Amino acid sequence: MEKRPLKFVLINPTSPLWRVNSNQKPVNHSVFRFSMLPSLYVAASLPRHVQTQIIDEDVEPIDFDTDADIIGVSFMTYNAPRAYEIGDRFRAKGKAVIFGGYHPSFMPEEAIQHSDAVCIGEAEYNIPNMIADFQNGGLQQFYKSELVDLADLPHLNRNLIKRNAYVTPNAMQATRGCVHHCEFCSVASFNRYKIRTRPVGDVVKELGTLGRYVLFMDDNIILNKAYAKELFKAMIPLKKRWFSQCGIGIAEDEELLRLAAQSGCRGLFIGFESLSEQTLSAYQKHCNRQKDYLDIVKQIHAAGIGICAGFVFGSDEDGPDVFENTLEFLQKSNMDALQSTRLTPFPGTPLFNRMDEEGRILDKDWSHYDFFHVVHQPIQMSAATLHEGTAWLQREFYSYPSISRRMSKAISYLSPETLLKAVIPLNLGWRFKLTSYGAFKMGNYLEKEQLA
Repeated sequence: MEKRPLKFVLINPTSPLWRVNSNQKPVNHSVFRFSMLPSLYVAASLPRHVQTQIIDEDVEPIDFDTDADIIGVSFMTYNAPRAYEIGDRFRAKGKAVIFGGYHPSFMPEEAIQHSDAVCIGEAEYNIPNMIADFQNGGLQQFYKSELVDLADLPHLNRNLIKRNAYVTPNAMQATRGCVHHCEFCSVASFNRYKIRTRPVGDVVKELGTLGRYVLFMDDNIILNKAYAKELFKAMIPLKKRWFSQCGIGIAEDEELLRLAAQSGCRGLFIGFESLSEQTLSAYQKHCNRQKDYLDIVKQIHAAGIGICAGFVFGSDEDGPDVFENTLEFLQKSNMDALQSTRLTPFPGTPLFNRMDEEGRILDKDWSHYDFFHVVHQPIQMSAATLHEGTAWLQREFYSYPSISRRMSKAISYLSPETLLKAVIPLNLGWRFKLTSYGAFKMGNYLEKEQLA
């Protein structure tokens, strides 16, 4: 029997800093807007009789008077309060509300208080069942399926998003998940500590439909090294320019690094996390231990690949000297870009469970779980020192003179195309974002430490 047509609106809430309303245009920070890949996969997994609209609050306002039958809201922890507000408003109007994403997957009992159903984990297998149950009048509160076989991934309709609003509409995945048990990471937990790979032929076929610049939204694209080598070899004839994230293991395999460069890799986000062996051990980041970070950076740069380094501050082993020591390394290695964050114990991680049991979580206002607030009590320094020390490092790294010095050195190993298309916009984008969060107006922790 033919199903009655349905209208489904899928909303991605955002911070008040970036939220668009009817009287405001989107803030120009598209370098941090990716192409809504999870939402596109939800839309592609819906039955054909469901008309889908994707609303990104970074880009356009929510129409709370929509005639949609179902409202979907996908969110991470720091957007949970806004998601709950959205859910409550729509339910008050008699709309059915479905939640999905990382936070509701880890906190389903909390999320169901503001919704009619919660998709726990990945949506591709869950969402058709949720729609069927809704139409049959039997929508359940919780839906959880097995992990998705990436060979089953549906074709995406990228016309559902405003393409020009994102750093590139050409975002895709070749792999999902991670096998490592890093204490602070919710990604591996969400994927049940498994790595899955998509058929190389499917990846190459999708790449053929995309433009020159591609963003792989993989958690660690080289984790399965045999698969990565097969994929990179297949990509070489396509002459793409691509960016992704991976572990430092890419520099430990000469063939893997060479194939990545030959296939068009021009930039990678790499989680170094810390310079301290004790901190890496505490984080359960064993894959990074006893590694020569300077040599790793040198090898990747020599391949013509830029690096955005990830560092996390606030472990139980970190003292106030961690900021100066890390800045010295970043300058010595000429790191191309930096994502430096305050350690955040996200729900669903071993870190959250441990710190919650120890009574060290200071703040459970989920909107503060954005890496720009301190929500736990450090051991070797005050919460204020952690907050201001991280801001100090960010100011020093992203000062205009520092950016200029890095770019002048990067010319020797990165192509002008990579600098102009990726590295410079990323540096300026981070400076803008950090300024918006107040990092450039914060006090100098060094002066306070000297006075203490």
